[in-house]
Amino acid sequence: MTTTPTSDETPSTFTDEQYGAQRAEAAVWAGASAVITDRRGRVLTERVGYRDTRLLPGGAVDKGESPARAAARELYEELGVTMALDRGLAVDWVSAAGANARPAMRFPGEVLHVFDGGTWDDEQIAAIRPRAGEIEAVEFVEPARLPELMSPDNARRALSALRARINAAGPVLLEDGLPIAPTVLDRAGVLRTARDRHHFPFHTGPAPEHLPVHQVWGWLFAPDGRVLVLLEPDTGAACLPGGTPELQDRGDPVLTLRRESREEAAAEVGEPLFIGHLAAPDESCSRLRYAAALTCLGPAPVDPATGRTYIRILATPEQALELFDWGWPAVDQLAALHQARTRLGIPKAVRQPVSEPAVGTFAL
Repeated sequence: MTTTPTSDETPSTFTDEQYGAQRAEAAVWAGASAVITDRRGRVLTERVGYRDTRLLPGGAVDKGESPARAAARELYEELGVTMALDRGLAVDWVSAAGANARPAMRFPGEVLHVFDGGTWDDEQIAAIRPRAGEIEAVEFVEPARLPELMSPDNARRALSALRARINAAGPVLLEDGLPIAPTVLDRAGVLRTARDRHHFPFHTGPAPEHLPVHQVWGWLFAPDGRVLVLLEPDTGAACLPGGTPELQDRGDPVLTLRRESREEAAAEVGEPLFIGHLAAPDESCSRLRYAAALTCLGPAPVDPATGRTYIRILATPEQALELFDWGWPAVDQLAALHQARTRLGIPKAVRQPVSEPAVGTFAL
């Protein structure tokens, strides 16, 4: 029996033995890992005894084993957790240079599959049983700490997979941990710096009159139900349009929101709806939250307060929250936000890829 491979070059006829020997010479390793987060968006990392850097759960794909089965097996062996992994986040081609492999390893390259292990609640986390003798500790860490704790290739891969999960466009193809077709989240480098952290309780009622307003932020809805998020161009950090009240706002938070939205994002909005406030633990100030419909978006401006031109993206409210570390109060804020969205007559957004908005007028 003979096998004739398809090629752009002049076809050659091989025996099965010759064809198998040729493919074996080009063989690569195969691996599988999983990205698991807690409800704050922190990433599960393992500290192992045989390396001085952290790892994601995972390992080598055994002979005759599929990558998904390998990842599930490794989760059971390393963490004592039984679960199926059926959603891919990334497929990474790892070169010898990218892995910084020592010559003695005779590393031929590796195809590494990264799966979505989901968001674990407190009960699931409490059920973790690290494998004795291999896993010294398991810790959930802020995504921005991954380059500090992991090897460069593993950190690149983990961050790319996290961005792919937020982006919701399906698995991405990587080369040495970097996407071959970067999204706006990749280009901005989101998650490489610490996310905005506010764990203050959220209240739907008005802020106490004796508390000065420190901040006014707005959830600005496009007609499809997505919201406008701003990314800092030099750090990738995310924020909502809004800012600190100034004298020209005459104590009116709506004027603050309108002014800041114009200055930061060239955004015009309809009549804002108050959705609630966050009070600082020491009750020294309050932070107000509004929802409003986007009516117009001009060319991206230079923010006079920072000198930056923000990268503007549209994301579902749920995707936007993954860019922040707002803790459990975010659940209450999200519920109030969707109530306001309904009052504004705007549909709930379907989870979809994050995109940069077009300049123009929005018809509601």
